[in-house]
Amino acid sequence: MKRIVVWGSALGFAAFLAACGGGDATIAGSGTPTGAPTTKGTFTALVSFGDSLSDIGAYAPATSLTGNGAPPYFGGKFTTNSATGTVWVENLAKTMGVIVTPAEVGFGPSSAKCPAAANPALAGTCTGYSQGGSRVTDPNGIGRAGGALTVPMKTQIANHLARFGGFKASDLILLYGGNNDVFTQFGAFTAAAAKVQADAAAGKLTADQANAALFAAQQLAQEEMKKAALELATYVKDDVLAKGGKYVAVMTLSDIADTPFGNSLPATVRPVLTDLSLVFNLWLREGLTGQAVQIIDTYPIFKDGYANPAKYGIVNNTVPACDATKIAAITGGKVTDGSSLFCNTTAGAPYNGLRTGADVNTWQFADGVHPTAGGHKIISDAFTTQLKAFGWL
Repeated sequence: MKRIVVWGSALGFAAFLAACGGGDATIAGSGTPTGAPTTKGTFTALVSFGDSLSDIGAYAPATSLTGNGAPPYFGGKFTTNSATGTVWVENLAKTMGVIVTPAEVGFGPSSAKCPAAANPALAGTCTGYSQGGSRVTDPNGIGRAGGALTVPMKTQIANHLARFGGFKASDLILLYGGNNDVFTQFGAFTAAAAKVQADAAAGKLTADQANAALFAAQQLAQEEMKKAALELATYVKDDVLAKGGKYVAVMTLSDIADTPFGNSLPATVRPVLTDLSLVFNLWLREGLTGQAVQIIDTYPIFKDGYANPAKYGIVNNTVPACDATKIAAITGGKVTDGSSLFCNTTAGAPYNGLRTGADVNTWQFADGVHPTAGGHKIISDAFTTQLKAFGWL
């Protein structure tokens, strides 16, 4: 009997790229951006578009200690929350000497635009648009059904234009998204694969038919990633560069397989997850070829960090620092997946969700996919180095 397999990158990534439109005479993704500034910027603002990796507190009301959405909050960022639990965006802003605050804060049916504007001196700081769960274009991001705002990057950019009228030459503009498109497409693939394998086990499909169906499901997921990447490239060109953006950096995706979540998957499935990021990165580069931007390639940066943790002061990159059991107890059973959004690490606090023995500085992951404060410092350090190499800082 022929074995049913999940077709992955180890057997033929190039063939998949051709199936997704990558078999052109000119190799897709082989071009480079051109024309970005090479001189140091005089920055007055950091403008960030993206998802949970860059979210600086959009969902803080969900972690209200009183339960009514009002301060004080015990969480709010997808990391190890505490007085010093900052994400890479905040770290970079501090390095630059600028202030960045959330562009929108809320959860469920209500939200507030630029809450920092209650202090008129901070009205221009609400340029942190990234939100957990957000996708590139689709507003139905991860967690939206449960109350997350998940404003997509397309709308995040439009909201900035509506508020500020455009971009300034003194803006450092960073776009880091696509991760939730990976999760969405990977979820669709695994659901399709489970049905195919169930049908094959029931004798409804032959092994050849099952393998063909698995191939088609993976190809569809990769085609959707190509679409998301090209959409993001279009927004960069038409809505950022064309609206005054000068210092614009776009991040590729890292390999999500190199996370506790990725490592929990069967070995036959992990390559599928890896390829979704690779396809996105390839077509993002293709879409930005010839554009006046810089690309920060997170893929090799994160690969090195995962392969050589001691080089970055990391002693554990396999176990989440946040304890799902503690978080479930803290939230009265409402949060059972150990999401770092609800993970506070203040010593002695009754809402402390840190795993016993964990260290927020030397353990890399807060939950299955999000970094600790220490993990975010690695990211901000790496991105700062890249920006300096561009001549921008």
